[in-house]
Amino acid sequence: MQDTGLRRAPSTMTVSYTLKVAEARFGAFSGLLLRWRGSIYKLLYKEFLVFVALYALLSITYRLLLTQEQKHVYAQVARYCNRSADLIPLSFVLGFYVTLVVNRWWAQYTSIPLPDQLMCVISASVHGVDQRGRLLRRTLIRYANLSSVLVLRSVSTRVLKRFPTMEHVVDAGFMSQEERKKFESLKSDFNKYWVPCVWFTNLAAQARRDGRIRDDIALCLLLEELNKYRAKCSMLFHYDWISIPLVYTQVVTIAVYSFFALSLVGRQFVETEAGAAKPREPLEPGGKLGPALGDLDMYVPLTTLLQFFFYAGWLKVAEQIINPFGEDDDDFETNQLIDRNLQVSLLSVDDMYQNLPPAEKDPYWDEDLALPPYTVATVAESLRPSFLGSTFNLRMSDDPEQSVQVEASPALARPVAPAQTPLLGRFLGVGAPSPAISLRNFGRARGAPRTPHLLRFRAEEGGDPEAADRIEEEEAAESGDEAGQP
Repeated sequence: MQDTGLRRAPSTMTVSYTLKVAEARFGAFSGLLLRWRGSIYKLLYKEFLVFVALYALLSITYRLLLTQEQKHVYAQVARYCNRSADLIPLSFVLGFYVTLVVNRWWAQYTSIPLPDQLMCVISASVHGVDQRGRLLRRTLIRYANLSSVLVLRSVSTRVLKRFPTMEHVVDAGFMSQEERKKFESLKSDFNKYWVPCVWFTNLAAQARRDGRIRDDIALCLLLEELNKYRAKCSMLFHYDWISIPLVYTQVVTIAVYSFFALSLVGRQFVETEAGAAKPREPLEPGGKLGPALGDLDMYVPLTTLLQFFFYAGWLKVAEQIINPFGEDDDDFETNQLIDRNLQVSLLSVDDMYQNLPPAEKDPYWDEDLALPPYTVATVAESLRPSFLGSTFNLRMSDDPEQSVQVEASPALARPVAPAQTPLLGRFLGVGAPSPAISLRNFGRARGAPRTPHLLRFRAEEGGDPEAADRIEEEEAAESGDEAGQP
């Protein structure tokens, strides 16, 4: 095989573990901790080793090389550094920054132009089974792909390494030599990724004049989809141009590094103030002096190391995804996106143009209810009742009177005084309203049965004789009204 002098770069793929966490089972997330590619260990192990080495160096210096007086001074400095480190609002500053970076990261991904909608409109709007029609459709979608290649070449290091010059773009088939000459003849100090979009609009207008696009509505729809596609290219370029303000990134970085610089000294296990001030206490029965009680002396600061792992790892997450168009493990696979977009779009506008399968009756043509079959692994799901709404599980009252339909009357629309309890009425000097005020209207509608004994019982239960008299008067009036009706 002839050696071309080019070496293939090691393939890097975005780390995906979606299948591993498809089910929330025991140990699902614990198994992810053993991975190396794309892990926090790979990002942080160098800084972690430097922090451990510096901490061990200071600890050895304090324990073995300093005099007792120097140890006392060092202990005072360590306590001061420990108090100062707690004054840095690290969680707030770092958490807000990482949230901002993550939102920006996802917005950049959604700004990557995909030709799926545009290619469907081209296939449906640009007609012609001859060579001219085929050429128009393929050229239009090629211009769209060329625009995305040019903008990705401007923001992604992977794409720039793949297409370092415009000659490489021509060799890849995204641009012809004549198009390259016209492209380079346009003098502009700014990025010219939009030029193929202008070629697209001119070619679409020519296809409309030639009758390949049959009406203005189809042309308008085609240009609308192109504008959406071009807007994503523009947004991707502006995300690369306008970064998160550098001052914010500097504040977060300084906060994290200063916190752990203070922690290197402040988290050392030094003599306590009580141990330095008090004499050694007699702890043994023979009168022999034992060591003074104080904090536990640990050579390995476990909690401090965990804190470094969490906070510094948080900063590393932001560092990795603040620009996802690099060559990190979890950066976007822009080169594969280019391959996918070109292949799928050409298939859509060329091979699939008017290449339809015959229309046939579906298997459920003569059935009232379509029920696709289940496999043995999923047949249990077919036994579950369909979800009809949360209120369908509400237990209704068994009393048939609660289900009687009544017609709205003008009396129902009258304002009713707020209900008061008898005890509250005594304090306010107002008699409690009759419980029959809101119920007597239900007896007039459609001959609904009344329950005067229930109303009388409630009035007697309240202990208000005036309320009972009002109930009897209202019942007598209602009886007279009904007697007068035909």
